[in-house]
Amino acid sequence: MLDTRLLLSKKACAEIDRWIAKYPPEQKRSAVLSALHIAQQENGWLSTEVMDAVADYLGMDNISVYEVATFYTMYDLKPVGRHKISVCTNISCLLRGSEEVVAHLTQRLGINLGETTPDGKVTLKEVECLAACCGAPMAQVDKQYHENLTPEKIDAILAALD
Repeated sequence: MLDTRLLLSKKACAEIDRWIAKYPPEQKRSAVLSALHIAQQENGWLSTEVMDAVADYLGMDNISVYEVATFYTMYDLKPVGRHKISVCTNISCLLRGSEEVVAHLTQRLGINLGETTPDGKVTLKEVECLAACCGAPMAQVDKQYHENLTPEKIDAILAALD
């Protein structure tokens, strides 16, 4: 049996417990999305060992947690840069220029989608939908949404990153 305490802090477990309490006791696995967010926030990304700790904590099969973590693009399964830029490429953003957004970012950063700059500053991700279609094309930079993107707006965003 995995020693969850080595991979999830007391603080993380307390936060997960708050989510577990929202569900009937026999349905604590319903807290898996939140538990993965908490674990990722604490660790920076979700290693197999961290996902196993979440599975153990929630009394789930490891594979069930892997299925969730690999389905949603908001989870990072490898280390990421200090800043994460997630570009929506779903239909609304595509129709309003997300291809140009991606092209500008890859040119400016010198990396492709799914990669991190050599200095570890920025990871560039493609995501299916960020639910901001009215502001397409858009991207999420760390936790902030940026809508109606243009090359000039992108350059300003990049310049503001530490």
